[in-house]
Amino acid sequence: MMKIWIDITNSPHINFFKPFIKKWNDEGNEIIITTRDLANTIDLIKQNNWNYYEIGGHAGKNKVKKLLYFPRRVLLLRKFLKNIKPDIGISQSSFYSPVVGKLLGIPTIYLNDNEHAKGNYLAFKFATLNIVPEFLKSLAETLEWNKKYKLDFYPGIKEGIYLSQSNIRNLKKTSQGKKYIYIRLEPWTAQYYKGRNQFMDELILKLKENYNIIILPRGADQAKHYNSEIFKGIEVVEKPIPLENIYKTCTLFIGAGGSMTRELAYLGIPTISVYQDNLLEVDKYLIKNKHMYFSANPTVDEINDYINLQSISDSKELLQMGIQAFEMINQKVAKYAKN
Repeated sequence: MMKIWIDITNSPHINFFKPFIKKWNDEGNEIIITTRDLANTIDLIKQNNWNYYEIGGHAGKNKVKKLLYFPRRVLLLRKFLKNIKPDIGISQSSFYSPVVGKLLGIPTIYLNDNEHAKGNYLAFKFATLNIVPEFLKSLAETLEWNKKYKLDFYPGIKEGIYLSQSNIRNLKKTSQGKKYIYIRLEPWTAQYYKGRNQFMDELILKLKENYNIIILPRGADQAKHYNSEIFKGIEVVEKPIPLENIYKTCTLFIGAGGSMTRELAYLGIPTISVYQDNLLEVDKYLIKNKHMYFSANPTVDEINDYINLQSISDSKELLQMGIQAFEMINQKVAKYAKN
C-alpha cells in the first residue's frame, strides 16, 4: 500500500486526478489531499466527497505578495506532512509540491502543460520527475530542459488523460429548442494572464437575444459583475456544474483559456477559444488539428456560422493517447514510490 500525497491548488486539477484517485483508492492506497481556497477548488473537492486538508490560501495577482506567500505555504505543508510521511507526492502545476517533497526527502512527480508558467523552473529543479506533453519536446530541446532536469513526455493532451477514463462521450445529448452557449470567462486574478478583462461583455449582450447564455465564472467577483441588471436574461452559474451536464446541453462553448475549453474541444463540442494572451502550445496543437477554433474578437455572425458548420475533427486518436498517458503516469507513481 502506498501513501500518495496530492497537492491540488486549482479547480482544473480536480478532474485531472479524479480517475487516479478512484484507481488508487480501489487498490487500497492511502490518499492525502492538500488544497487551498482558490476559485471553485474546495467546492469541487466537496462535490467528489474527498477528504482534504486546507493548507494556506491564494496571494492574488500581485507578484510581490505571491513571492512572499510562497515560502509560507511551503513551510505549512512541510509541517503538516512531516509526521504523515507520504511515499510519494504528485501534482499538476503545484509549484509547492516539489519543493516540499525535497525538504521532506520524499519523491515527487510534477506535471504541467503550461510552458509560460514561471514556477515551472523552480518545480522542474526540485521534482524527482517532471512529465510534460509530447508537443513540448521541441521547446524542451530549445530551452535544454532535457539537460537541466529529469524529464519525460506523455502523448496527447492533459485533458485526454482523465477524459479517456470517463464515459462522457457515451452520454445522450439533450434535445433542445433554443441553443445553449456556455461561456468560460478569462482568469482575472491569474498572475500569468496579461490579456483584457470583460472584453466579451458586448458580445454576450448580443448573443443573449438568440441563444441561452450560461456564464461560468471563475470567482465571486465575476459572478457579481454578470449578475448585474445589464445582463438580465443570462444565467450565471453559482456552483460548479459537472462536465457531464455541460456536455449534454452545450451547443457551443466559448472559452477564454483554461482546461475547460480544451475539455469541451476534446469531447467534440464546437469550441471557440477567445484567449487574449499568448496561446499555449497545447491550444496551438488543438487549433492546428481542427479540434478547436480561435478568434480573439468573434462576431455574432462568426459564431452563427461556426455553430452551423460544426466541422470538428475526429478525436479517436486523442482518446487513445489519453489512455496511454494515464497508464504511463500510473506506472511512474508506482515506480518512484518504491524507490
